[in-house]
Amino acid sequence: MELRHLRGFMAVAEELHFARAAERLHIEQSPLSRTIKELESDIGAQLFDRNSRGTRLTKPGEVLAEAVQRIFQAVEQARSDVQAAAAGYHCSLRIALSDGVMPQRLAAVLAQCREQEPEVEIRLFEVSLSQQLKGLREDLFDVGFARSNIVGDGIMAQAVWRTPLSIAVHARHPLLAHKQIPLAELLNYPLVLFHPHTHAGLHKQIESLLQQIPSPTTIAEHVSSHEVMMTLVAAGYGIGLTTEAQMMLCQNVEIVTRPLAGDQPLLTSYLLRPPKEPGETLKRFIARVTDMDQSFQTDESIDTPRLSKS
Repeated sequence: MELRHLRGFMAVAEELHFARAAERLHIEQSPLSRTIKELESDIGAQLFDRNSRGTRLTKPGEVLAEAVQRIFQAVEQARSDVQAAAAGYHCSLRIALSDGVMPQRLAAVLAQCREQEPEVEIRLFEVSLSQQLKGLREDLFDVGFARSNIVGDGIMAQAVWRTPLSIAVHARHPLLAHKQIPLAELLNYPLVLFHPHTHAGLHKQIESLLQQIPSPTTIAEHVSSHEVMMTLVAAGYGIGLTTEAQMMLCQNVEIVTRPLAGDQPLLTSYLLRPPKEPGETLKRFIARVTDMDQSFQTDESIDTPRLSKS
């Protein structure tokens, strides 16, 4: 079994079409078919079922596809480690990012890392929450940030940062008659919310807030980025529910922010990691993350009740 066999297999497994897989690999279809036959002969199992309805993975093929993904990840990890060593780094931290973490605090932590430990390579991976959890369990990441503490077995979730919820409205919106917007009034208008797949934890925290009012909610759009949310708000499509930290980076004269009336809701960021004892480099990184909360006194204390449920 060679890497060329596995690359050919994965191309077919992902495309489920031999012609498209061959085109993707920039080869003819016949050598790709021979590669798959060689692999099946070596393994002793049929990997694909081909009939008039198309191509699908057999059960052995599904098992191999999952294993090959881990093999390629290990190969890529080895390549990155070697390149880091050649560049003069002594070790690395692999940090997964999900749900749109607080940019100011993350930037401050990374700046400290660069200044205090320049020999440590920092690798950032923007992934979905489900990918982050899978990667933490499979040792693809050392630590991660997300907006959810519902992480299942084998992962620790530590609340580290909080930021107030911000209501983003068009500069001529009637809700601006309120200095603080009542939640019941807010729900009279279409909302632009983060997508539950790309921002699972943040979506769940905001959803728990909206459910406090037994009123139907009109969703104008679910978005995968803060930039698209602000574009829709500026165009008058709906009201954006986002974080104060993200709004501090937004400069658009067509958008005005307001707080909710009553107790200011806080959105929580969590540091996620496996429960094993962290190495010294990771320990110092975690200390910087937790200490950073003391540097941003505009946010509420970490002991303030949060929107999500532990």
